[in-house]
Amino acid sequence: MSGPDGSVITAAALREWRLDQPSGGKSSRGRIAILGGSPSTPGAVMLAGLAALRVGAGVLALGVAEQVAAAVAAAVPEASVQGLSFTADDGAVTTLTSRADALVVGPGIDDSSAAESVMKAVLAQVEDDTSLVVDAFALGVLPGMAGVDRLGGRAVLTPNPAEAARLLRVDDVDDRESAEVAGEIAKQYGCVVSFESSVAAPDGQAWSVPVGHPGLGTSGSGDVLAGAIGGLLARGADPAQAACWGTYLHAVSGDRLAARVGRLGFLARELVQELPLVIVETEA
Repeated sequence: MSGPDGSVITAAALREWRLDQPSGGKSSRGRIAILGGSPSTPGAVMLAGLAALRVGAGVLALGVAEQVAAAVAAAVPEASVQGLSFTADDGAVTTLTSRADALVVGPGIDDSSAAESVMKAVLAQVEDDTSLVVDAFALGVLPGMAGVDRLGGRAVLTPNPAEAARLLRVDDVDDRESAEVAGEIAKQYGCVVSFESSVAAPDGQAWSVPVGHPGLGTSGSGDVLAGAIGGLLARGADPAQAACWGTYLHAVSGDRLAARVGRLGFLARELVQELPLVIVETEA
């Protein structure tokens, strides 16, 4: 993994770590699939998917609970949609994983058994050259899961504090610095980790993102982050670059909304709208 000199991610630093600029049609910008969306929370998958498109991914597929698949397909005309049964032998998971350059697993899953079934199916079937983001309930089932080593070197984990504690098998991480927590998870799982304002790689590289504020702690915000990182992976970024860029874009999008809407009260869907504008400003 490589990255900008120093450990602080700024626009100037990211201009030295530019994203590839694909040419050609939508397939040249990568295919991404988002798997999650329990019947009561399909919006998480929709937010993640739209975030992936807004950072430049070319082709979007969504996997959601069978009961809501038709409604999601109507709500997100930019995506193909598969219904998930949340079982270990789910054929829809096979279809989604076989066609994707990047996967985001977990947004909107609200049951640990469903998360375990989907994650086991993904680990068993994912292609060797597919990148992944693991988020939400899918993170909580990773400790001790067979095949988790298949994530090493190609996945980004995006835990919140409760999920970070589960990954480390501790009661909480509230009294620890985010960089320390991210670094420990990265080393233990062999994956890049985006945790709060810190990004860590398993080889010891670490970055901090000195932007963002508590207004980002709003419903659906983490789904936007996971989708943005996934979209950058689909475009061809490696896990460290995707995590650093995605974490920065998410945080600066929040800053822009705080200035316009207020420090509290902006919505996750509004973060999605800001992402391409922040990319343009960062790359200028």
